Amino acid sequence: MPRIARPGRAAAALSLAFALVVAALPASAHDYTLGDLKIGHPWSRATPPSAKVGAGYLSIANRGGAPDRLVSAVSSVAGRVEIHEMKMDAGVMRMRELAQGLALPAGETVALRPGGYHLMLMDLRAPLREGTPVPVTLVFERAGRIEVELKVEAPTARQSGHGDHGAGHAAPAGPHKHGH
Repeated sequence: MPRIARPGRAAAALSLAFALVVAALPASAHDYTLGDLKIGHPWSRATPPSAKVGAGYLSIANRGGAPDRLVSAVSSVAGRVEIHEMKMDAGVMRMRELAQGLALPAGETVALRPGGYHLMLMDLRAPLREGTPVPVTLVFERAGRIEVELKVEAPTARQSGHGDHGAGHAAPAGPHKHGH
């Protein structure tokens, strides 16, 4: 006698297969949207117990027709958060605060990554621990405010464990000075 497939079993098997595939995909819950802005893969590195500073990295895609600006950030884990830029100046890596914030041109993506733009978490209240999310509120000139969570990676992480689409690279080697 021929075997007749039961729709209930086939549907259950298909549902299970779909659930397994979805579970294997990177979590998209780590992306955020605020108006025309898409914030991708916020992350940080764990800090030593005595560290007073940490850094935050992410990408911001401005999918709108008008420019915006990241003007500030705050976090309950730090006394203050500054927006910084690192760049080479006469052979020396220098870091400086962007007092006017970070420009987000229309239709472009800006990456905050090691060795470039980043959030500087100053006066840490406690060390950043691997696996413990760090809440940060980003404030934009046009789009407003949004709370994101930085995924804290190992202290040696060169980029987010999300395969972060090129948004993270090791900081360039060489001496550096803080421009404060």
